[in-house]
Amino acid sequence: MLPRVVIGFRGGAVLLVSTVVLVAGCSGPAQPAPPATEVKISLSDSGCEPKPASVPAGPVTFSITNSGSRFVTEVELLRENRILGEKESLMPGMSGSFSLRLDDGGTYLIHCAGGATNSWPFTVTGGSSQPGTAPGNASLLAATQGYHDYVVAEVDQFVPATKQFTDAVRAGDMDKAKQMFPLARLHYEGIEPVAESFGDLDPSIDARIDDVDNPADWTGFHRIEKAMWQDKTLAGMGPVADKLDADVITLKAKVAGETYQTAQLANGAVELLNEVSTKKVTGEEDRYSHTDLWDFAANVDGARKCFELLKPALAAKDPDLAQRLEARFTDVADKLSKYRQGDGYVDYSTVPEDQRRELADAVNALAEPLSRVAGLVV
Repeated sequence: MLPRVVIGFRGGAVLLVSTVVLVAGCSGPAQPAPPATEVKISLSDSGCEPKPASVPAGPVTFSITNSGSRFVTEVELLRENRILGEKESLMPGMSGSFSLRLDDGGTYLIHCAGGATNSWPFTVTGGSSQPGTAPGNASLLAATQGYHDYVVAEVDQFVPATKQFTDAVRAGDMDKAKQMFPLARLHYEGIEPVAESFGDLDPSIDARIDDVDNPADWTGFHRIEKAMWQDKTLAGMGPVADKLDADVITLKAKVAGETYQTAQLANGAVELLNEVSTKKVTGEEDRYSHTDLWDFAANVDGARKCFELLKPALAAKDPDLAQRLEARFTDVADKLSKYRQGDGYVDYSTVPEDQRRELADAVNALAEPLSRVAGLVV
């Protein structure tokens, strides 16, 4: 998911930054928003050169195509080491996009890991360093504030749930630690794009072994997951638990002052769903515990929260799309409910391949129309 930021959505992608910017209310009738400037990016082994490399301040849509590279499959927009927007998991021949309001003039970077040149300068001309220059819309302002409150509330639950998990790890209580592992992660997976926006914080909390160059540096939930389910011992995990607690406290401090764009909510919701259909559904996320369906459900819930916050504004612009998305969220929830077991979900290793594909197809059918929302609210 981000990186890394920035669903996700490890993806990424709800993208967060306080200077790139919010929709704000204003008195008097709202003025029509200017059309978005399109920036085209072709991913190749050479990198990810943006065309054009300079745009005026305002709404911008980044249209990305993978022209055939197996090594460059994602692109990120960064400023001051913060990921503001991204598109991930673009295999050769695939395309995608994300939209943002870039009202803050100055220099940004287009970044794509794996390219011969992996960072390209990108400039926004004009604009203001002050947020709130977008046309006024009370429902969109309410959506961004509502998302801030949702993230803070989730992290407020994530901190004590993680502490219960890490206390059990330090005490060597394997049964309690296994019980708390998926429960704590529920509060993280729904807001992961936010954590991914803070540089190395998400990898420190949630990296898989594939994500680290040196296994000795591996930390976070999945390091302890391997210890519990594969190594079958918690010996030596005390320092990993301590660091996880510290990282979670850092996350709590950072989200308190964050602000969000409406387009970031929409982009992040799509990336969360893409995370499900391209990564979670394979079983690679929780490969030792097979608690993947807990993460799957939390990703979908996080995406649905973004949609619900944006729904009043979306319904005013495209009521048919709003209704279609509502129906498809319901369809995904219905399919997930088949795998409920007690207060949680069945072991994902027991779910046959054809049923995994059915889940992925339902998520993809939701993600496609959801990808249109950012362009309507930017």
